[in-house]
Amino acid sequence: MIGLTMKHLRYFEALARHGHFGRAAEACAITQPALSVQMKELEALLGAPLIERNARQIRLTSLGEELAVRARKILGDVDEIGDLARTVHVPLAGRLRLGVIPTIAPYLLPRLLNGLSARYPDLDLQPRESVTRTLLADLVDGRLDLAIVALPVGESALHEEPLFEEEFVLVRPKCDAGKPVPRPEHLREMRLLLLEEGHCFRDQALAFCNLPEAPARDLMQGSSLSTLVQMVSAGIGVTLIPEMAVAVEAGNAQVDVVRLPVPRPTRRIGMVWRRSSPLGESFRLIADQLRQHAPDLGWRGT
Repeated sequence: MIGLTMKHLRYFEALARHGHFGRAAEACAITQPALSVQMKELEALLGAPLIERNARQIRLTSLGEELAVRARKILGDVDEIGDLARTVHVPLAGRLRLGVIPTIAPYLLPRLLNGLSARYPDLDLQPRESVTRTLLADLVDGRLDLAIVALPVGESALHEEPLFEEEFVLVRPKCDAGKPVPRPEHLREMRLLLLEEGHCFRDQALAFCNLPEAPARDLMQGSSLSTLVQMVSAGIGVTLIPEMAVAVEAGNAQVDVVRLPVPRPTRRIGMVWRRSSPLGESFRLIADQLRQHAPDLGWRGT
């Protein structure tokens, strides 16, 4: 259609994703009035309304919903064409939008950022931390290029690249040091502290302890591993954390960290990206670099 531009599609996709003119304008780095003008221009070009407006939020019309789906696909295809062109010149250069789950980001990202910056100076790495569900949705929709999560993810559109495995360890109050290490069935009888709903690590801890998902009000919850460890330090209960978090979270806390009896709980960490991405071989270079660091960090390569 004459007059329809990629700018229209990018602005409209941002508005459809955020559902709010102010947040969408901020994401697009333009003013809210400018975004409103662009949306009215787009509706005029199409000859039909795309948005139902009210004072607090926006709602897409049926045409708007359909256009949002098609716009995401078009924008994703255009981005992948750009990615393909980049691979001809330099394996890893330009923008790379990387998602990482919260139980990995603080412990792995510093090493990854430093290593990649030194090896690939032309790479503009843009990390984002969020829960697995959000990262996978952003990957599929083209808002992320790559993510580091716990495997498997079970999404047919995504390639899974295993990196390493790590154990979970038990964190208990300092006064419990020297006591027998409880078995999983005993953990069910203790005051177990867990992350909030939405974190895959929470689900893994519940599965290891053979605990059914309980209503949030019946569980002791924290927003981060740091919060959980500090709650244990205060004598509120016990928790499980991944081995990579021990040095950062438990180093200065009044807690006792012990390995659990065999078979110990583990998780597999990996990278995921769209199967259609032309940067697959470049992403494998990142995976190889992480695997090289795994033995130094006490992780078992896969």
